[in-house]
Amino acid sequence: MSHKNQLQKLELTWIGKGEEPALEPRILIENPEYSYGDLNSENMLIHGDNLLALKALEQDYTGKIKCIYIDPPYNTGSAFEHYDDGIEHSLWLCLIRDRLKILNKLLAENGSIWISIDDNEFHYLKVLMDEIFGRNNFIANNVWQKIHSTKNDAKYLSVNHEYVLVYAKNYEKLILNLLPRSEEMDSRYKNPDNDPRGPWQSGDLVANEERTNGYYDVISPSGNIFNVPKGKHWVYAEDRMKQMILENRIWFGVKGDAFPRKKRFLSEVQEGRKGNTWWESKEVGHNQEAKREVKALNPKDIFGTPKPERLIERVLSLATNLGDLVLDSFLGSGTTAAVAHKMGRRWIGVELGEHAKTHCVPRLKQVVDGEQGGISKAVNWQGGGGFKFYTLAPSLLKQDKFGNWVISGEYNADMLAAAMAKQEGFKYQPHASIYWKQGQSSEQDFIFTTTHFLTVEALESIKEDMQAGETLLICCKSFQKECKDKYSNITIKKIPQMLLGRCEFGKEDYSLNIINMPANEQDSTDLTEEQSFRDEKVSVQEMLDKRKKEKKKRNDAPSLFD
Repeated sequence: MSHKNQLQKLELTWIGKGEEPALEPRILIENPEYSYGDLNSENMLIHGDNLLALKALEQDYTGKIKCIYIDPPYNTGSAFEHYDDGIEHSLWLCLIRDRLKILNKLLAENGSIWISIDDNEFHYLKVLMDEIFGRNNFIANNVWQKIHSTKNDAKYLSVNHEYVLVYAKNYEKLILNLLPRSEEMDSRYKNPDNDPRGPWQSGDLVANEERTNGYYDVISPSGNIFNVPKGKHWVYAEDRMKQMILENRIWFGVKGDAFPRKKRFLSEVQEGRKGNTWWESKEVGHNQEAKREVKALNPKDIFGTPKPERLIERVLSLATNLGDLVLDSFLGSGTTAAVAHKMGRRWIGVELGEHAKTHCVPRLKQVVDGEQGGISKAVNWQGGGGFKFYTLAPSLLKQDKFGNWVISGEYNADMLAAAMAKQEGFKYQPHASIYWKQGQSSEQDFIFTTTHFLTVEALESIKEDMQAGETLLICCKSFQKECKDKYSNITIKKIPQMLLGRCEFGKEDYSLNIINMPANEQDSTDLTEEQSFRDEKVSVQEMLDKRKKEKKKRNDAPSLFD
């Protein structure tokens, strides 16, 4: 067993842990008004609560995401124009944990997750990641130089860095790519003897420890005799050294009389370089560069906390290859999607705020059209591709004026069929000619959802159409009592009774964007009652009390039939 697998498990405990919400699995609806480019594109921009969106992706994308990059709110207490960043510590942990648990499911076995964070929550996030992803799957903590000059107005120390925390889904299966060699690295290779094999640089031929067959004389072309000091040895055995001299792989200086060194040819070194954990701003960009990039794309409404495209390029260069699927569930201004698109990766981006439309859509349209900002020139981006814009369907059930749960009137027949398929774990794919085959969970197991009253005659007609070995689940609002248990291979359930108690219906927002209270009492008295209510900070205890009530409601509700 490896050392990593023997590491002791450590878990954080905080108020609210263990009270995770029972999420409703929603369907996604394309809004063609905001989709752009290639109509066959698999790229997805999802506008909606990111926790519900992740739940919506769970069925189809579990184990399929090669790389996840997220830049969640840092819980700094600083308010930004496009979202509010600063919530009670325990609540931040609750909300981020809910998301990480689903992200872990979505990640491929050979995939990795990269999280931007700063010192405010980094150490807690590290322990939380150990718990969810496994301490044995920790890869590295990269330090990003976000500011390239000292801030002399800092109260104590100028904080010039943030972190990018990295975990694998499976430590043994993760393979990170080499980074491209830099011009600086290649410039160290010269060709003073015009060797036809091209530029080279010299390397040491002497090792520190003594070896019996590593101590012998080496004669240079000028006749000088060289040997190693006592206690050391030549790297190569004598026969190998003679062969390398014949092949002109040993350098004795311009005059042929210098101490021998090995020639290392640029053409023979590995094509890239290992990544390291110190990410300098000159290589991956900095905050000011990021702001210039988004300002060039949207000068009238500049996103407050962007990341530079080169930072995301570093992540995707290490973690992905062409065609791999990338997910960012805190998309912000759209940087991850833009970079993934330019690098030939498929992508899914989720953003709750209106800037999904005001920032992400315009930016990604420009990318498709071939904009030349950010990394475009470095990767020779010429435009192309496209994306589809999706919104989360409304909650499937809502309460009527009497407090009864009913199917939302916003659902048409197709939406209801798709939603019920997702609820029951079926893949929604209506058959071209057989109306009751709306989805299937296996080759012979199907689901059919109807808003019509199900009669015995209708049931018999379906039964006659079924093949040997096929099974069917029928979801309907009501049915003739004689239908129940009439056929062993057909199960009938009533909507909405079959859904009650499963999850939280009617909730649209699980966001991290909790608004801070006014700075002092005087500010508070100036607010109207409506504003005060809207801006009230949600406490951890309030959140827990609400979740407990909802959980009790679900447990007390009927789960199958009236």
